[in-house]
Amino acid sequence: MKMGIQVKMLASLERAREEMAKIGADPAGIEIMLPKALFHAIKITGVSSAGANILKQEILSKGGEAVVAKQVVSGGIAYSDVLLLATQRQYQLLVEKIKKQPFGLREIAVRLEEVLEALNEKQVKGLDCRGKFLPLGKKTLIMGIINLTPDSFSDGGSYKDPEDVIRRAKEMEAEGADIIDLGAESTRPGAEKISSQEEKARLFPVLSRISKEVNIPLSLDTYKAEIAEMGLDLGVHIINDIWGLQGDPRMAEVAARYQCPVIVMHNQEGTGYKDLLTDINNFFEKSIGIAEKAGLNRSQLILDPGIGFGKTMEHNLEILNRLGEFKVLGCPILVGTSRKSFI
Repeated sequence: MKMGIQVKMLASLERAREEMAKIGADPAGIEIMLPKALFHAIKITGVSSAGANILKQEILSKGGEAVVAKQVVSGGIAYSDVLLLATQRQYQLLVEKIKKQPFGLREIAVRLEEVLEALNEKQVKGLDCRGKFLPLGKKTLIMGIINLTPDSFSDGGSYKDPEDVIRRAKEMEAEGADIIDLGAESTRPGAEKISSQEEKARLFPVLSRISKEVNIPLSLDTYKAEIAEMGLDLGVHIINDIWGLQGDPRMAEVAARYQCPVIVMHNQEGTGYKDLLTDINNFFEKSIGIAEKAGLNRSQLILDPGIGFGKTMEHNLEILNRLGEFKVLGCPILVGTSRKSFI
């Protein structure tokens, strides 16, 4: 047999198990070796200098590595980011060792456990959308977009009559859409804002009927709590907030009262970032905190990195290339790219 060499990208336990099984490894041995097969680079920000020192020594003792600022050793800085480089098994050993240690390490241990669980999460889960269920993890779900606006970049002005909206929603459902998203205010960059009264006038004739005629979950694209509340009263199942619960201070409270899933989109004014993925991740962490404080669970949130919102073309492409990094937050990811100009 001719010798050959291949590089295998083992990004999940499932993928690693598959490769080991192909070789003919013993099933019991596979389960022992699996945690050693997955390598993760995990960045932790804002670690105390003392905590960073301990993290580095502990992960080194287990065969991993930790990158810290050079001033950490001398105590020249109070805080440092830490980039951990280790296998899943090494992380498991690290977590057990630092669970009872000071300098913020107990909190890091808890968060690391959550991150590792999220990275390896593969089973199909159901998202309860106020009585309608979406299976998550089985396949990529498709959201059909209908804009009840005169000025949206794609279909603005196409659906002025409620009958046209309902007919199109039914067509989308028949064509395989899993969710229908309705919006009455254009949120494209530079679009003119409209009043709540105008938004209600566009939505009410449709929302008062559509939930009775379409069987898949309905998502309402609005950043106003007042509009979200009206939509939920009329049968909407999901709220899609382009400001990620950080725009209207009442939005999280409204969503929690109705216990509906929320699409949390990243957004900002301008395109300046200190570190693109870190900044977006920090935004999501803040939104998750707002949601949990209001009474929503992390499992009810869907994260949208906001392609085209406060992003350059290069930012959009980098986000698409690094989507997997958002898995550490343990939430489903929504990507809105259809018909956007950067494509």
